[in-house]
Amino acid sequence: MSFWADKRVVVTGGAGFLGSHVVEKLRERGCRYVFVPRSAVYDLREKADIVRLLADTVPDIVIHLAARVGGIGANAREPGRFFYENAIMGIQLMEQARRFGVEKFVVVGTVCSYPKHTPVPFREEDLWNGYPEETNAAYGLAKKMLIVQAHAYRQQYGFNAISLLPVNLYGPRDNFDPETSHVIPALIRKCFEAMDEGRDHIVVWGTGRASREFLYVEDAAEAIVLATERYDKPEPVNIGSGREITIRELCEMIMELTGFRGRVIWDASKPDGQPRRCLDTRRAEREFGFVAKTSLVEGLKRTIAWYRAHRPVPTAAYAVACP
Repeated sequence: MSFWADKRVVVTGGAGFLGSHVVEKLRERGCRYVFVPRSAVYDLREKADIVRLLADTVPDIVIHLAARVGGIGANAREPGRFFYENAIMGIQLMEQARRFGVEKFVVVGTVCSYPKHTPVPFREEDLWNGYPEETNAAYGLAKKMLIVQAHAYRQQYGFNAISLLPVNLYGPRDNFDPETSHVIPALIRKCFEAMDEGRDHIVVWGTGRASREFLYVEDAAEAIVLATERYDKPEPVNIGSGREITIRELCEMIMELTGFRGRVIWDASKPDGQPRRCLDTRRAEREFGFVAKTSLVEGLKRTIAWYRAHRPVPTAAYAVACP
């Protein structure tokens, strides 16, 4: 806790899903100066706003979480926006942080930066062995360029920038918007809406054969804070649970936990995305002692409970029409 006592920390995206949990972890550790810039005041796509943010806050540490994110559909619809906004925010912010003498810059990237056919489990050394999966390549490459920038700035300027590569996250406060959500919140919402409407099925994109690894958001926040405290090397570090599950198995698990007793119609005309995802997480454990603590079942229970408590409740008229 003494590490954080007098540190001034800017957490971009600190009001978002992952960011809000990171801010909570920082405060638990005794960090008294945490600043969360809001996009209405500081637009991180604009250099002038970044300069004003750093001048206003004078941070010792920047944890960069702000990003344009979404599921396969959102990435496929707007690849240009996903590339430009993620690249421009990170590149300009890191450059200005260097100019302002920030002590440490934490790049939080994405598993989407890995090549499409990376052998499982993904090792950090595999990052440069091919092109990312096409449906989210623009996003993955934009975030990947920040790893290059961090390494280059360390070489030329001695700038202490570290890079973390988290897998798919989930948990309370996730994005449940059907247009932009990732697979876990999308499936949870589909199950509840099917029960609300009395339907006996849900439609899910793809074949269900693709696999993913998921990390509970509070575990991810813990990993980011630990890395900020303890890790100062140039090599990127995987952040995950190290456990793989197919989308079909995940769907069955969520149906069971939500209480939905219907069936799944798999829409094979829609993409599966990357065939498999599972990380080698040994470097995180070795370098800064991170091991995921929350099982997928327990994390899903907490996420479903949160959604049940916060989801929009059907109106009385709707409930009468769909008993």
